[in-house]
Amino acid sequence: MLSRRRFLLSVGLATPLLFGGYAFGVEPLRLVVTPYRITPDRWPAGLSLRIAVVADIHAMNPWMSPAHIASIAAVTNALKPDIVLLAGDYEASMPPYGIGSYVSMEDCAEALSILEAPLGVHAVLGNHDVGRRGNWGENVRRAFPVHGIRVMENEALRLEKDGKPFWLLGLGDQWGGRGGRGLDDLPATLDRVSDEAPAILLAHEPDIFADLPRLDRQRRIALTISGHTHGGQVKIPFYGPRSIPSRYGRRYAYGHVVEDDRHLVVSAGLGMTGIPIRFGVPPEIVLITLGPAGAVAA
Repeated sequence: MLSRRRFLLSVGLATPLLFGGYAFGVEPLRLVVTPYRITPDRWPAGLSLRIAVVADIHAMNPWMSPAHIASIAAVTNALKPDIVLLAGDYEASMPPYGIGSYVSMEDCAEALSILEAPLGVHAVLGNHDVGRRGNWGENVRRAFPVHGIRVMENEALRLEKDGKPFWLLGLGDQWGGRGGRGLDDLPATLDRVSDEAPAILLAHEPDIFADLPRLDRQRRIALTISGHTHGGQVKIPFYGPRSIPSRYGRRYAYGHVVEDDRHLVVSAGLGMTGIPIRFGVPPEIVLITLGPAGAVAA
């Protein structure tokens, strides 16, 4: 008969194994769709916009293989978004650990090429893309446009839905680049906005959100969309995210953040960095419905 002491010892030994097995082999391969409905003050009445956000792919076999990336793209298409936004970090940064292998940006772009949306598929670069392993961003800049994905770096694009205009702003990465210098220039990007239509800012790191009151004095930006944090990647029970790569700690760790009537959505992303585990923060596609609840999408 199993004694109480041996039972507790067995549980104590089994728990780390079960945790490790789930965090390594189960949660990284899950996929959830996280919906938000947001109505910024300056958003046009009657305009409903469905935005699918795919962030932090970190393409790497076996966890984020081209086949798995393509399956994520297919799920994204099934959501029938008006526009698809790719929020950076397509390059992997984890060591292979003897069982993995890196995925080229050509293969990643080909897997993403099945993405479809009436207003297009648009991407920004992340810090891992513009780092040394990503050839300072040239891997993505070269591969993505060939497959119909527009890469935006400090650019402004005017779009319309149902005859109502809005701007998409794609920011250069704030952390990466040669010598660790940021490539972002939000003032120059805002200068490219030529009318009063509201703007959506796509920026890999969410830290730019803290600077918006100073940089966006005309309050043109209705919504900021970011990735980068992975939601901490490992969420420890009763403690929270293990660590957040941000100057502001947990302030912009994950989810829908509202400050001074400004809106930010931070995706937990899909892939992994550092170590190949996720726990309590499953990979996600974010679906944002932007506009009043009474608006009818076309």
